[in-house]
Amino acid sequence: MNQIGVLQICDSLAAGGMERVAVNLANGLPRDRFRSHICATRADGPMLELVHSHVKRICLHRAGRFDHAAVRRLVAYIRDNHIHILHAHGTSLFIASVTSLAKPQPLVIWHDHFGRYATEERPAWLYRLATKRVDAILTVNEPLATWARERLHFPADCVRYVPNFVCEPTNGHELPELPGQSGSRIVCVANFRQQKDHHNLLRAMRKVMLQQPQAHLILIGHITESSYFRDILSEIEAQDLTGHVSILGPSKDVYTMLRGCDLGVLSSSSEGLPLALLEYGMVSLPVVATQVGQCGEVLGNGQCGLLVPPRDPGRLSNAILSLLGSTSRRQELGGKLRERVLEAYSARKLIQRITEVYENVLQPHGPSPPERGPVSLR
Repeated sequence: MNQIGVLQICDSLAAGGMERVAVNLANGLPRDRFRSHICATRADGPMLELVHSHVKRICLHRAGRFDHAAVRRLVAYIRDNHIHILHAHGTSLFIASVTSLAKPQPLVIWHDHFGRYATEERPAWLYRLATKRVDAILTVNEPLATWARERLHFPADCVRYVPNFVCEPTNGHELPELPGQSGSRIVCVANFRQQKDHHNLLRAMRKVMLQQPQAHLILIGHITESSYFRDILSEIEAQDLTGHVSILGPSKDVYTMLRGCDLGVLSSSSEGLPLALLEYGMVSLPVVATQVGQCGEVLGNGQCGLLVPPRDPGRLSNAILSLLGSTSRRQELGGKLRERVLEAYSARKLIQRITEVYENVLQPHGPSPPERGPVSLR
């Protein structure tokens, strides 16, 4: 059987959940069946270092929304490398859709990672236009799948919810020296942007400190919204938490950092399916998370971690305190979460589901230039 050329497309390779999924997918496609490629349309980033050597890479250095030179470079790359499928992540949908007009007209799969769906409305008319060139849609949660069917009028049987996944950690490096005391370290892995609602967490931490003054919060993530980050710094001061919160920035070895912590937290106001929860689970870290997106699903509706309403620092602080006060409960929930992540969110299982979608959309066409039109994923 001829290998299928698949190109993962992202706007950049910045440190984010969407970009990590694209890189993990490019790395993990079975090499006997697929030739794997990855493209950043605007700029490379930290995720580039995680791309395996067998994956071919291109950066288009797209200068603006309508960059004809970038489109021409992408079309040439598709022709030269015999790409059959463009797997477009997030807003790279638009350049993939335009590019698919040029021969040899590769198939397009759109992967919708939009985590702000609960707080921000996208222009459905614009996405309806772009998805006319799309053959199948994958989403990271069920509400996004519903949006594609109802607002984009995309054929229901051509939309599939596929959870995010993470790769198992390697042995990693020696545990780093982290701020705070063992048994009292709370970690939040979340880039600094509005939907992650660090304000909620900091207000909860103020309440935690009144009962557990040794508790220490470690924040790991990129600054993606500078004004928001400045607000967070101000909030830390306003809550008198300067000595109890450490901002460590991004980490290339997040698993090693997590192994040195005692409790993982997500305080988001909106989510898709956050990779941080899966990373917490991979190292058996107990979790408190807000009930948004697919967080409830990941945590087994409370069987594998504690769930609290969003924007409720009182409930969040109570959940954190309940776990800080019980080593045995932390161990129990951390073990259950690891079992669940390995069972339901392993790279092997979910990459197989995605490759089934690839083969489904190609089936009517074979590896030659296809006729257009969505293909049922049943």
